[in-house]
Amino acid sequence: MSRIGNKAITIPAGVEVTVAAGNEVTVKGPKGTLTRKFNENLGISIDGNVLTVTRPNEEKHTKQLHGTTRALINNMVVGVSEGYSISLELVGIGFRAAVSGNKLTMNIGYSHQVEVIAEEGVTIACPSATEITVTGIDKQRVGEVAANIRAARKPEPYKGKGIRYKGEVVRRKEGKTAGKK
Repeated sequence: MSRIGNKAITIPAGVEVTVAAGNEVTVKGPKGTLTRKFNENLGISIDGNVLTVTRPNEEKHTKQLHGTTRALINNMVVGVSEGYSISLELVGIGFRAAVSGNKLTMNIGYSHQVEVIAEEGVTIACPSATEITVTGIDKQRVGEVAANIRAARKPEPYKGKGIRYKGEVVRRKEGKTAGKK
């Protein structure tokens, strides 16, 4: 039994959801529009401002699709109404970032600057020289861009230098001198 799949999605005011032939769901809201095609075996129905996803049988694969489909539609509804945002912080001496247009330029301890170009639908901002904020309406794309920025210099366990998510805890290790007596 899929507990997540059985939950109903409440559509907030100002958000319009339409289901076309072939289970193509379009969600329009104040922040933008998202469209995605889902498996045709699942039933997606809208009753007033409540959207429900139903499954035709109890097969394992169908149960997996049931919960995933419901979660993806919910993420679309939240994205067009509120949006998603991920904050990153740069930790290290001389580490800094700046945005010009849609290009993020970072000095993160390499001999060269690292540049990341924001893809369409995702906005990158730098509130300060050591903070980066990635925002957008598509949860997957926002998370992917943030992960690519973090991958440029992951936090290392000895000094903690690198790019980390805001609030991320980096487990620290002791250096070589810890073992000597």
